[in-house]
Amino acid sequence: MTSNDAERPDDQPRPSGAFPGAPDVESVFPEGQAPSGEPGDGSAGAPAPGAAVRTRRRWSFAREVGVIVVAALVISFLIKTFVVQPFVIPSESMENTLIKDDRVLASRFVPRFLDIHRGDVVVFKDPGGWLASQPQQESTGLVKAGETFLTFIGIRPVDAGEHLIKRVIGLPGDHVTCCDAQGRVSVNGVAIDETYIKPGSIPSEIEFDVVVPEGSLFVLGDNRQNSGDSRYNTDKPGNGFVPIDNVVGTAVAKVWPLDRASLMRNPGSVFEDVPEP
Repeated sequence: MTSNDAERPDDQPRPSGAFPGAPDVESVFPEGQAPSGEPGDGSAGAPAPGAAVRTRRRWSFAREVGVIVVAALVISFLIKTFVVQPFVIPSESMENTLIKDDRVLASRFVPRFLDIHRGDVVVFKDPGGWLASQPQQESTGLVKAGETFLTFIGIRPVDAGEHLIKRVIGLPGDHVTCCDAQGRVSVNGVAIDETYIKPGSIPSEIEFDVVVPEGSLFVLGDNRQNSGDSRYNTDKPGNGFVPIDNVVGTAVAKVWPLDRASLMRNPGSVFEDVPEP
């Protein structure tokens, strides 16, 4: 073969099936259509891989959101059950320490893991009949179901439907009386100066002399002349005393409204001279 023969165009390699003058394969078939006629990545009638990826991403995002929501609900429920629970103040009985519609957090460690002390403000379930005279506005249908669910997981504060909030004056075995010559309450023979009582109130407008039974508490409201407490429920189950088993927590903080938000501390100095029974 001469050098001239090697340079002839007809001797150049051609793709299989090509013929002289044939147009470029890519100019014959529509974009995305293979020569065989089978649809390619962008052919009509077949979903593009990008759409499938987007669908998978949406489902993945939905699952992640679902997991986060469920985890948040579980954590909220556990916090409400074992740590703190929100409550709304239903009346004026604890003024000025707490006013109506205040939101408070109650520690669930009391009385499960920590002791109750004189002076603590406790939230407790109605021992029976204390709230009977207070009309309750009941929700119905979906509203009631939603409120029940939010209360169950701890997002919605518990209202006055079955709970009360008062201050502990007497512990089991304490002898609580009123009133001494200065009109004060005495515990185990020691008169106390109650700094938390609403200004203008007196320790009690009625006299009483009780010994707190084992496993129970004697409680009073800070707004003494507007509080249906142990003094006024002696004809109810428990004779006006609150079973410790009914206590659901001790109020530890006011959280709403914001201008009243603060920690709630036990007025220990009021009871520091009170001896044990």
